[in-house]
Amino acid sequence: MRVTICVITYQRPEGLKRLLEGLRKLEFKQLQPEIHVVVVDNDESGQALRFCNQLSPDYPWRLTACMEPRRGISYARNRAIATAPSDTDFIAFIDDDEVPESDWLEQLLLTQIQHQADVVHGPVLPHFQPDAPTWAIRGRFFENRRYPTGHLVEAAYTNNVLMRAELVKDQKNIFQERFALTGGEDSYFFRCLHQSGKKLVWADEAIVYEWIPDSRTTVQWILQRGYRSCLSYSIWEKEAKPSVRVRLLSSAKALLQMIYGLMTIPLGLIQKHLAIASLLRIFRGAGRLAGLLGLTYQEYKTIHKV
Repeated sequence: MRVTICVITYQRPEGLKRLLEGLRKLEFKQLQPEIHVVVVDNDESGQALRFCNQLSPDYPWRLTACMEPRRGISYARNRAIATAPSDTDFIAFIDDDEVPESDWLEQLLLTQIQHQADVVHGPVLPHFQPDAPTWAIRGRFFENRRYPTGHLVEAAYTNNVLMRAELVKDQKNIFQERFALTGGEDSYFFRCLHQSGKKLVWADEAIVYEWIPDSRTTVQWILQRGYRSCLSYSIWEKEAKPSVRVRLLSSAKALLQMIYGLMTIPLGLIQKHLAIASLLRIFRGAGRLAGLLGLTYQEYKTIHKV
């Protein structure tokens, strides 16, 4: 069993060090996979490339680093897949601001084997800075819904995912280049896989932790992320279900979401996180409408570090 772990990095040297140290500590009790870590440096300075080359001789897994000179997350992800060995069985993705639990990869693989899944997705839990504002934690803005292991899902994200390598072998523009700076390339790809009949399942024990920098625990960032994520979903929905009925229904849902957000703003008089949750509903609805109108938002022009 051969697994390639793909990592995309851009100007996050400390985050990459944490991640590679976490991958170094991976443990396996039931399986003995052959692991290959591929790091794609999307920064023309080549800082991450040099670091990986220095680390490689003493690293427990095979470690390959390469450059992707074209700026953009889609280009870098596609480069990682192209760099993976042709005989790899599975491709996993994890972000450069995350750290996995020691059994992370084994849990993904065990879930794939048990459920014969094409794609396995796991939870990403927030790791806040000591001075993170209380409202950001209480509002649970950095937590996503979790499911029992084996639960069928309609989408997945490259912050914690494993997929059969055969799904992407000999393909080009797997993660569409139009999303290079906007993000949303991963959810679009996995939603399309689900729509084509592929099996996507949840692995609740395959946990990774995301380091949340102070620059993300702001009202502005949370609202922008909500706007962009719903914009991305709306783009996929518009293209996957190109009917007037779907567009009208989606527009109605977006407007209702915004109205509900406006109606619940007074709750902010009780707790700050409730006001932000109301604003987030408004921004999500606006993002959904923006996607229907063909607008874009380049979230990945700014890099957040910790």
